[in-house]
Amino acid sequence: MTVQELDALLGDPYAPANPVGHKAVLAADEHHEMLAEGERLLDQYNLNAEFVPTALGGRLERADRLVEVLRAVWRRDPCLGLGYGFSSFIAAVNIWSTGDQDQTRTAARLLLDNHKIAAAFHELDHGNDFAHADFTARPAPAGWLLSGRKEVVTNLRRSSALVLFARTSDAPGSRGHSQFFVQKDTLPSGRMRDLPRFDTSGMHGVQLGGAEFTACPVPDTALLGKPGQGIEIALRSYQLTRATVPAICVGPLDSALRIVLTFALERRLYGGTVADIPYVRAVIARAYADLLAVDAYSAAGVRALHLLPESMAVYAPAAKYLTSRIVIDAFEDLRSVLGAQAYLRTGPHAIFQKLARDIAPATFAHVSRAACLVTILPQLPRLARRSWLTDPPAPDTLFQLGGDLPPLHLDRLAAGMTRNDGIMGALAAAEPDSGPVGRFTAHFQQALRALQTACAGLRPSDITIDASPEAFDLADRYTVLLAAASALAVWQQGGDTYPEPALLGVLDRLAGRLGGAPVLTGAEREHAEDHLFHLAVQRCQDRRLFDLTARAIPG
Repeated sequence: MTVQELDALLGDPYAPANPVGHKAVLAADEHHEMLAEGERLLDQYNLNAEFVPTALGGRLERADRLVEVLRAVWRRDPCLGLGYGFSSFIAAVNIWSTGDQDQTRTAARLLLDNHKIAAAFHELDHGNDFAHADFTARPAPAGWLLSGRKEVVTNLRRSSALVLFARTSDAPGSRGHSQFFVQKDTLPSGRMRDLPRFDTSGMHGVQLGGAEFTACPVPDTALLGKPGQGIEIALRSYQLTRATVPAICVGPLDSALRIVLTFALERRLYGGTVADIPYVRAVIARAYADLLAVDAYSAAGVRALHLLPESMAVYAPAAKYLTSRIVIDAFEDLRSVLGAQAYLRTGPHAIFQKLARDIAPATFAHVSRAACLVTILPQLPRLARRSWLTDPPAPDTLFQLGGDLPPLHLDRLAAGMTRNDGIMGALAAAEPDSGPVGRFTAHFQQALRALQTACAGLRPSDITIDASPEAFDLADRYTVLLAAASALAVWQQGGDTYPEPALLGVLDRLAGRLGGAPVLTGAEREHAEDHLFHLAVQRCQDRRLFDLTARAIPG
């Protein structure tokens, strides 16, 4: 099935009678429930097939297709996107990367039959520091005994199976934990107890649960990989999920921008429309530039899963960190246009407050932004000394959105440090001209050289969890330069497909995150933002996506 068929099933979000339209989504949110009709529709579409490799009977072949499909769901309701499907994908990736034939076939069968698999990693006492998880699996005759608690786990109660992260050795180091794939209906009665649901300020419908295990036996066949490989498996799997989450978040931002733009065009104020106010036009233009920045950056990252998998240990957390900041900032900017309307839970624009509440946990769920920086920081000295200014550029195909891709090989995702950074290599090798884009290129190249000098001089004490704020700021700046390099290359490879004024708006927003003097003149910025505003209006009126695909949608 195609994403266009999914769009058709979801229908016009503004139609009052649509059982999966905004009115129904808001009603389910008010009752802290999943949208039942939405789940039925996704069962009909068999969304879980998007998470299953084609070799196992599913539709997972290209990561960019997976993103496009999930964006369609997340545009409508992030709760449905996370609570119905993406949580199962987070769990399943660990099985696809490491499981044996029986485990992968079992997981595929469950998902294709519309069952859910929960990723039970999280413990409240340790948060994202899963290396110190207390949940244990101890050797027993013919298997293991599971003991401890897992908390704030999506769909733990509703799932048919779990991927559990457990301590299997008390020895220090990275080999003390393992992963287990467990079918719940095989567990003996009374050894697993569901904990009360956790209520949240956003994602009201998502079933965040917990469970307590008491010497619960599981067979040897439940172990994924070998004992002690738990962290290694997670580090590889996280690269796929960290790369896809940023791209998916373009969906809710698209909906939010559409809501605010429609409000601005229709709302009468001061003898005209809200959209006539220069400040409002600038806010909308800049939010649109932010959306395009996230789209270009995350698209390169998703394609890198196929083309540069060995570099994903740094690309994936970098994308997860920066894009979540950009998306949340864009939501806050758009909120200022709606004013009080941004907080109303009823009325024609009420869906905005739900999207804004849902997007915050979506951007840090699974792995927080701080955890992403901690992952990036130790890799910077080596990349600065041996890669950024000397490595060849990434292949052009990385930035040719929609172009052919080689198969996705999860075994090529590396759990260790990244050795090469072709995206920065592309920035370093660019030859700027004298125009505005060339000035931005030179500006970012200068910033890269300064970053290279600073990162090459980092000491061992500067790249640990106890590093200084200044060291973490270097990791932050690295993510911005990756985004700028990606946007420059995507526009270059797109030729006339993507207009230059839109790129100038994107680069202006990214340069602003680095600080310093503006690159554009006042007139150049005004022209770029005027272009972005009118492009957004045209996309909205034509019922097309704001992203780089500009695909037609219902509503």
